[in-house]
Amino acid sequence: MADSLYSGRPLLNKDTSVCISLAARPSNIGTRFHNYLYNELGLDFVYKAFTTTDIAAAIGGVRALGIRGCSVSMPFKEDVIALVDDLEESARVINSVNTIVNDAGRLTACNTDYLAIARLIDERGLNPAETLLIRGSGGMASAVAAAFRDKGFEVGTIAARNQETGGRLADRLGYRYAADASGGADIVVNVTPIGMAGGAEADDLSFEPDVIAKAHTVFDVVALASETPLVRAARAAGIPVITGAEVIALQAAEQFERYTGVRPTAEQVAAASVFSRA
Repeated sequence: MADSLYSGRPLLNKDTSVCISLAARPSNIGTRFHNYLYNELGLDFVYKAFTTTDIAAAIGGVRALGIRGCSVSMPFKEDVIALVDDLEESARVINSVNTIVNDAGRLTACNTDYLAIARLIDERGLNPAETLLIRGSGGMASAVAAAFRDKGFEVGTIAARNQETGGRLADRLGYRYAADASGGADIVVNVTPIGMAGGAEADDLSFEPDVIAKAHTVFDVVALASETPLVRAARAAGIPVITGAEVIALQAAEQFERYTGVRPTAEQVAAASVFSRA
């Protein structure tokens, strides 16, 4: 018993691999998700969330201390690009990093948000011939839009109040820009804070009811709460939904595999996702 916990996970020791997250406002979701799976799979790893005011020094610490993996959140997703050695295509296409893997001091960066969206498009059998409407123009919207574009969705609209960022994103991907989301589409995606628990617009719909009613698929990237007003409205209308909870769990599973070399099962990912929100 001295060598292990009751769960089967090894006790912390000098050889325990360390993974971290860096965010302006760290949450418990990633920490609970990863540590749950380490326990479940008996892996000699530990995960801890941090914030920093010096991202260059923090990434230097990842390299120097042999930290195995590092999740990166806003506002650091672009700043870390100059601090790593290799950039995978998933990060290069959107100029944004959310995952760094340290192999003996060599740092490789990717974007598992992009990878998760691409996987969900495939798993749900979304049709590239359908029209696409994405509300939002920030970093996550860029990952979502690029994943759809790279999966063959040619007719898309970026709806954003910020004409500069929205127009630039639309131009880069060959999509149309719109100041609002009133036009609708076959697939509508919310990538704004509208509907986010605890936010000023927590009880608001990110799309008007008529836009929801006309959609074939409703996709809300907001992860908290998993049942946002948009998701509830779509379910009530009998429209297939993809939730932010699915996105955050799948992108974390992609990170987990890169850090540990182990791919958790869909059932393990689902259980870790539930635990991370408890």
